[in-house]
Amino acid sequence: MKIRFRAKSVLYLCLALFFVVCVIAPIVSMFCRITPEGFGSITRSKQFLPAVENSITTALTATLITIVLSLAAAFSIERSRIRLKAVFSMLFVLPMLIPSISHAFGIVTLFGRNGLFTKVLGLESGIYGFWGIVLGSVLYSFPIAFLMFSGILQYADGMPYQAAQVLGVPAFYRFRDLTLPYLKKTLISVFFAVFTMIVTDYGVPLTVGGKTITLSVLMYQKAVGSTDYNTGSVIGALLLIPAVIAFLVDVLNPDRSQNAFVSETVRPGKKPLRDLFAYLYCVLMGIAVLMPIGAFGMMVFETKYPVDSAFTLYHVEKTINRGADQYLLNSVIYALLAALFGTLLAFICAYLTARSRGFAAKSLHLISITSMAIPGLVLGLSYLIFFNSTPIYGTIFIVALVNSIHFFASPYLMMYNTLGKVNPNLEDVGDCMGVGRFFIIRDVIVPKVRYTLIEMFVYFFVNSMMTISAVSFLAPPAPKPIALMINQFEAQLLMESAAFVSLLILLINLIMRLLMEFFRRRAKRRA
Repeated sequence: MKIRFRAKSVLYLCLALFFVVCVIAPIVSMFCRITPEGFGSITRSKQFLPAVENSITTALTATLITIVLSLAAAFSIERSRIRLKAVFSMLFVLPMLIPSISHAFGIVTLFGRNGLFTKVLGLESGIYGFWGIVLGSVLYSFPIAFLMFSGILQYADGMPYQAAQVLGVPAFYRFRDLTLPYLKKTLISVFFAVFTMIVTDYGVPLTVGGKTITLSVLMYQKAVGSTDYNTGSVIGALLLIPAVIAFLVDVLNPDRSQNAFVSETVRPGKKPLRDLFAYLYCVLMGIAVLMPIGAFGMMVFETKYPVDSAFTLYHVEKTINRGADQYLLNSVIYALLAALFGTLLAFICAYLTARSRGFAAKSLHLISITSMAIPGLVLGLSYLIFFNSTPIYGTIFIVALVNSIHFFASPYLMMYNTLGKVNPNLEDVGDCMGVGRFFIIRDVIVPKVRYTLIEMFVYFFVNSMMTISAVSFLAPPAPKPIALMINQFEAQLLMESAAFVSLLILLINLIMRLLMEFFRRRAKRRA
């Protein structure tokens, strides 16, 4: 027992040191670059106040629209009896599989100065500016909000709804008095999560923002374009504010309703008119999601968009000749490294925090979820400042490391919640039978949580394939991930090549998700 206690203490200490070095120290080093002169120069600049105003207004508008659209989509899937729910759900999450800047390319293809709908609708200057940023941000954030709403609606207790129906309570009052209170915590979480995603993203406003500059674009221009890290640190600190607020709200307001006993989930009754509206809404949303992707997909195979629409493979060959195949292989390697390391680390941390009690476990849990309060742009800049003189800087390892930390919180929470539902007495039974803790984990616990492990791995992989925020600061001269080719081609006005790169990322991520679903269903059939 003493040996086991010492080993556990050493493991806690090693993990604590890891997170201090890889999370806390880089952020502190970024704050140390902030000087009164740098803060004054950026706040007094002509771009600063308009950038703050643009960031808040575009993010707030897009967040409210996203919440309404995603909540309606989640209700259409979970509270109706329509068919093809799996197909619609897959369509709704497709935007998660490509970088945000790819959605912007699709919008440019449809609503740009020479866009398809621009000509049909007779628009003069396209959709560049405020509404372009809002539209791209809604497409980018919609899948996350949909998954959050859909996940919570799946586990709502159906008994109160049945009782309300028996008592003759109208549908509006059931929604107001039962559904909204149940969704209160999720609505707050979705609002802050979506707002933070949008306000810290630079892919969409960089492409379709036009003269509408946001804080994230300003930070990208200063830190990446001009290598002005002092000014970039000031903006990075400002971009941390909404993320930290969201983090504190989530930590200080745990959702106890989700831990309540659910005797029976909600089963929608037969209502043809409701199902008809659900079908129509899902079809319209599916079209809205597919149109930008299809638009830049068509651009790849057109001779010269929008002048000559004849079919060609010239852009595919040109992009591959510029090294897209090698860049794609680099990204797969980065994603695999991040997924392997991140999944292993998240499982170890979740096991220690979910199956243990005490100050050490609570502290580890808190530090494990801090990465959700750090936007990718801020994390990338802080890593650049902190690791600049270390041996891993400029190597594939720092890219894999930053991706593991950037996307760590969500997979960790997946496993933490799953392990909380596993019988808490397994380790005690193993001790009584003389079975070591390692064998209990390997032979009993891991098989029980294998589906969650697969989801964690895919989550790390997919996000590492498409991210451009943190890696834009850290990617070595060679080999670079393929997502950064989008920025490169966009700067050279090679829109067709940028679109082809987006399609490659989408294809790889879609294959990964389909493989995950295939193995999950196969395992369920065998069980």
